[in-house]
Amino acid sequence: MALRGIGRMLRSARFRILASMLLVTALGMTVAGVTTYLIQRERVLAQIDDRLEMTVDGLQSIADGTPDAPAPTTVSAFLTEAMQRVLPDHNESILGFVDRKAAYVPSSGIPFRLDRDPAFVALVLREADPRHAVRGTANTIWGTLRYVIIPVSIKSDIDTGLYVSAYNIDDELAQLSQAFGSYAFIALGVLVVVGLVGWFVGGRLLRPIRLLQTAASAASQNTLSERIPVTGNDDVSVLATTFNAMLDRLQSSFAAQRGLLDDVGHELRTPITIVRGHLELLDPGDVREVTVTRDLAIDELDRMQLLVDDIALLAKTDAPGFLRPARVDLGEFADSVLAKAQALAPERRWTLVARAEQPARIDPVRTTQAWLQLAENAVKYSTPGTPIELGCAVDTETVELWVRDRGPGIPDDQLGRVFKRFARVGVGRGDDGSGLGLSIVAAIAELQGGRARAENVPGGARVVIELPLGSADEVEQEEGIDGAEHPDR
Repeated sequence: MALRGIGRMLRSARFRILASMLLVTALGMTVAGVTTYLIQRERVLAQIDDRLEMTVDGLQSIADGTPDAPAPTTVSAFLTEAMQRVLPDHNESILGFVDRKAAYVPSSGIPFRLDRDPAFVALVLREADPRHAVRGTANTIWGTLRYVIIPVSIKSDIDTGLYVSAYNIDDELAQLSQAFGSYAFIALGVLVVVGLVGWFVGGRLLRPIRLLQTAASAASQNTLSERIPVTGNDDVSVLATTFNAMLDRLQSSFAAQRGLLDDVGHELRTPITIVRGHLELLDPGDVREVTVTRDLAIDELDRMQLLVDDIALLAKTDAPGFLRPARVDLGEFADSVLAKAQALAPERRWTLVARAEQPARIDPVRTTQAWLQLAENAVKYSTPGTPIELGCAVDTETVELWVRDRGPGIPDDQLGRVFKRFARVGVGRGDDGSGLGLSIVAAIAELQGGRARAENVPGGARVVIELPLGSADEVEQEEGIDGAEHPDR
């Protein structure tokens, strides 16, 4: 179990983000530290070479002599004077040779004796050049030395000499190495601190994602009530807020789906029961009873087909591209709908009592469909010869489209639910149809940013579709034909 928990932690986004951050930080600090060390090391070595060059210049001044200090006349005198006048630097040692033998060293002030390393003495004698100074680096018993071998010769003396100056590079770089060691220790401490802070901060920032994972794992059609607590306003918090909103939509959709399935099951159960009951009691030998039962079955199947068609249309309202807004001249649009409504029931007295004279940005096809649905309802709930009024008016930023009949009206306690699916308002308004007509009207209105409402007026009922008029810029930019069909229809 412990190994499984460690493996899960190593695969977590929190660990991988932190490991990547620490790796990049460590790599950057290493590159910066090593680069700085190498630059400083080269600077130290260049300083050593400069000091060796100054040694050569100092010996040359002794050889040239001055009025107060004439030039030495023998090699031995030259080396003696050099040992006396050239003071060794820190981490520097000096050795003088006469006829290839180590003969002179300063009496004091040197940290190490060059003549005590036979290998180095042999190296000097092997590399010495009587014509010019020789520089080099050698590993000795004291460490790595940077040296210069300067030949010494005087015309009046047959002896030859060598002047050797050497710096201990290891000691010169010791302070730099200590500084780099301190840097490495501090860098390691910084990485530890960065790791702890990154682990804590990463956990806080990724907490909504862990909660999101938990909520997503627990979410199902029956358990969509889980929500992620949101704190802060960073990107992860916005993600959690978006996820909560998605769960809200899913919960609402599942609730609507369950409600629709329950309603559809209830609505289909009645015609199925009617058809089944008549078929079970049917006497195949009675021609008249067979004919009556056949007609009843076809009528119930037609009602079921109407229900299925309306359900399919209602489902399309959530599909992309259901609406196609366009510029519509409201006056011509109202005339077109009136002509179509008159064809529904010529025996009714149809009138257009209000006609707006301005453009609007609406979906002409879907709005026509909704308005004619209201007209069809008015036909159902009125008697032949009675008037049915259509109207189109604009109020500031809203356009109202309505139908008024002279039927029995709507019970006041039912006004708020007539637009719900399969709503029945009881005796007086009839029970024909699928019960989805007004819910389709409401859906079309809401998708365009409007709403549908019903109200009782003297002598009947008035059902209204309210739609946004659209801004002037939108209306001017849209071009369309009033009542135009959708390309896909």
